[in-house]
Amino acid sequence: MTNLQLLNALLYIVEHGCKWRGLPKQYGNWHTIYTRMNRWSKAGVLDRVFARLQEEQILAIHIEHVCLDNTTIRVHPDGTGALNGPQAIGRSRGGCTTKIHLVAADARRALMLKLSPGQAGDAPQGRELLEAGGPAPPDCLLIMDSAYEGDETLRLARQLGYTPIVPPNPKRLSPWEYDRVAYRRRNEIERLFRRLKSYRQVFCRFDKLDVLFTGFIVLALIVEALRFSVNRP
Repeated sequence: MTNLQLLNALLYIVEHGCKWRGLPKQYGNWHTIYTRMNRWSKAGVLDRVFARLQEEQILAIHIEHVCLDNTTIRVHPDGTGALNGPQAIGRSRGGCTTKIHLVAADARRALMLKLSPGQAGDAPQGRELLEAGGPAPPDCLLIMDSAYEGDETLRLARQLGYTPIVPPNPKRLSPWEYDRVAYRRRNEIERLFRRLKSYRQVFCRFDKLDVLFTGFIVLALIVEALRFSVNRP
């Protein structure tokens, strides 16, 4: 099986969310495809493709702002119960969930991502993501909602070189003014989450292990970034 055949099969799975055994036969043997996807995910093949694509886009376009946010994904019962690897799955009365945390440059391009259990706090996970990304691009705004308005998060953002744009909690004794026009751009990351959730393999988590689920998220982000590059004037 060639890499092109494998990619076509994986694109079908990530878009339609079918079971591995339900993959149409014209794409090849499902077990071979699963095994190679598992190896690619563990070896970071898709991560390296995503990183290279980011480098090309960042060099081509000056990033003036980024957005930090997260979205919650419901976990299908088939996606629970793994014993041979990490599972970022939270369990509550409402069911099992996973959170996808993203830093995005716009509605098509994600820069960083991580998974966490559904009950994990937004701000601590956001700080871990920012620290992993390192220093900010020059003169870059960091647009966040009020879940990230804590002092620790703001302090870290400024240490990294960002200018935080976040509304204060109404209960703060000394609320601050913020750029409301710039804050409107936060809709870009919401639109990116909407695009991600159009891929059924991402919309509902069926994969037991984080490494495989992350691989499908990265594949969807690569597709969206390539669409941005093709449609860019």
